[in-house]
Amino acid sequence: MLAGPAGPASTTYTPGRYYEYDEPARRRSFWPWLLALLLVAGALVGGWFAYQELQGQLSEAKPVAVPDVEGTPERLAVRDIREAGLKELVVREEHEEAKRGDVFRQDPQPGERLARGNFVTIYVSEGLPKTRVPNVVGKSRDDAVAELVGAKLKANVVPVNSLEPVDEVLAQDFKPGTELIVNSTVRINVSKGPRPIAVPNVVGSPFETAESQLQGVGFAVARDDVESDEAAGIVVGQSPAAGAQQGKGSVVTLQVSEGPVTSQIPDVSSQTEADARAQLQASGFVVQVVEEIVDDQSLDGLVLSQDPEGGTDAEQGTSVVIVVGRFEEPPPEPTPTEPVP
Repeated sequence: MLAGPAGPASTTYTPGRYYEYDEPARRRSFWPWLLALLLVAGALVGGWFAYQELQGQLSEAKPVAVPDVEGTPERLAVRDIREAGLKELVVREEHEEAKRGDVFRQDPQPGERLARGNFVTIYVSEGLPKTRVPNVVGKSRDDAVAELVGAKLKANVVPVNSLEPVDEVLAQDFKPGTELIVNSTVRINVSKGPRPIAVPNVVGSPFETAESQLQGVGFAVARDDVESDEAAGIVVGQSPAAGAQQGKGSVVTLQVSEGPVTSQIPDVSSQTEADARAQLQASGFVVQVVEEIVDDQSLDGLVLSQDPEGGTDAEQGTSVVIVVGRFEEPPPEPTPTEPVP
């Protein structure tokens, strides 16, 4: 009997024996590669950080340029300084031109190089310089103005009526101690004396009446006796004139008549009319002539009498009557007539 094709060898399991099997092919593990990759990445990152640290240290040691911050507001100046790696030192001062809050000076100057972290001093304007108002109330006008000018202020002088002495400072605005910008104006009220009133007309009144009237409205009265044709004691003039505006307490001077000027009338009796007239007129008198008929030719043209009489005191301008003789020959006596037979 023919044998069939040989089949796969079979193994008969026999207890107690070891059997060999074909082992499958082994795969390589990826973990070592991953670990290596991580180590390389770590090295790269560490190197990068080390590089950055080195660069940072080099940058820290490298000087930087000071930024130009003059004319800029304080907050922008501080920002620019800090961004440049520097620090700010702020000094505030008054300034006549720079706007309040702006930098008007810096130190060091723009462009200079400093190590990082150093300070840049910036001077920030607090506005215009200020001064305090002095107390000038009660002082004279000139002294008050001088004191205000000395405090770098201007004076606005306003004259006002007052019973206080003329040119005395009565009030001020602003009050003493007020802080103002230099060259500000301070108002000062200065006395110009009492409010003026019109001087009344008292010419022609007796002095006592005129004095009482003037004093009644607030004027003082002075008297000046003068020669005048008016009766004694009559006001013949005043200064200031009637209607003039004067402050209360002002002096009004009254010219008061001493009475007419008198002189002695010369005695012109027995003088010729011409001589008598000349002498009387030279003495300030007015001459009136009255003629009287005389029968003595030697009396013709002579002063027979006068009124007032010579030696009498009279006011100049008084009329003196002189009686002058005028001789006229008497008419002839009638011739006697013979009786009719």
